[in-house]
Amino acid sequence: MLDIRPILSTLKRHKVTAILLVLEIALTCAIVCNAVFLVRQRLDWMAMPSGIDEANVVEVRPVNIGSTPAMHARVDEALNALRQIPGVEHAALANEIPFGGESWNDGIKLDPDVVAPAMHVTAFYGDNLIDAFGLQLLKGRNFASDEYAWLDDITSGRKDVVIPHVVIITRFMEDRLFHGNALGKTLYYGGEPMRVVGVVRDVARPSIADRSLTYGSMILPVHMSEGLGATYVMRTAPGQSDAVLKAAAAKLRELDPNRVIQRKRHYSEVRAAFFASDRAMAGLLVGVCIALLIVTALGIVGLGSFWVAQRRRQIGVRRALGATRSDVLRYFQTENFLLATMGIVLGMVLAYGINIVLMVFYELPRLPPHYLPLGAIALWLLGQAAVYAPARRASCVPPVEATRGN
Repeated sequence: MLDIRPILSTLKRHKVTAILLVLEIALTCAIVCNAVFLVRQRLDWMAMPSGIDEANVVEVRPVNIGSTPAMHARVDEALNALRQIPGVEHAALANEIPFGGESWNDGIKLDPDVVAPAMHVTAFYGDNLIDAFGLQLLKGRNFASDEYAWLDDITSGRKDVVIPHVVIITRFMEDRLFHGNALGKTLYYGGEPMRVVGVVRDVARPSIADRSLTYGSMILPVHMSEGLGATYVMRTAPGQSDAVLKAAAAKLRELDPNRVIQRKRHYSEVRAAFFASDRAMAGLLVGVCIALLIVTALGIVGLGSFWVAQRRRQIGVRRALGATRSDVLRYFQTENFLLATMGIVLGMVLAYGINIVLMVFYELPRLPPHYLPLGAIALWLLGQAAVYAPARRASCVPPVEATRGN
């Protein structure tokens, strides 16, 4: 069994370099543990389901030039034409789409006399969005055709317009507001009572300021007109999205040359755009981790090489006294293990300190305890790998070095 007393004695004679290496390992441990945790958080966030049939949903957003009379007939004509395109299973004109970035939000109440809303939610408008998005209806029913109204008629203030008083909500809203039993219950949106007639599987909001309300969404039976950011959403047969996207844009231009297609994209592009900053941040943090680990490894290699050069005569004496090459190799590996352990212990304290700062100022969750032993193992392995080359050179020092001068 290797005696560590000579190692500790040697380290005492090289306090400054040993302390610097310990601090480098500690800083690397603290930053890497928190950075890996943040990367894991970002990856989990980016993998969050939208609730729609992502593989088969495409969107085409038109912009009109000039006046557009008879808008209701225009929208009906466009939707009928889009539904006739081969590969299109359902089509709708929606005010927004999950992760689309542009969100129509408002507060809802369970009691109209209460000032503060019970929850802030997103309201999806459009024709039969359950089929167009590929949503899963868990309870209740879809809207009937006579329950729809046009948004521009509602906002015009006309007295003869019947405002829809039915709503479909997400399972998240049902659990949060009605404790899992929402059918037939009433909520108030814009001061109007809305009776819950259906519950769908959770649908993500287009824009998310509060992650705890990601699935706070509801669907209203409201026909959209072109403009105000409305976009044509189509759910295609599997494998037909490319052809449908191209044909849909061409069909809309054919129906009216004054339509300009602002954008057309697969839903994968919608998701990619929404999570672009998170993906960039995750990449940056991974780069920081890799850079820190490389710098730490180079520091261990450099210090190990320096100590081997300084101790050639000492190593030669040990070899002359009977130490084998394996003994010399284990000596340097044990020395590195001790330094790494001291750095890791200090790094764990720093890691928790950094995490507390992030929790206080950036509302991040607490660092899970299992990240620390995983970080320790990674740094121990890194240290052993980095010191191996200098240690192997040290083990090759011949006993004759003992007879040479300094």
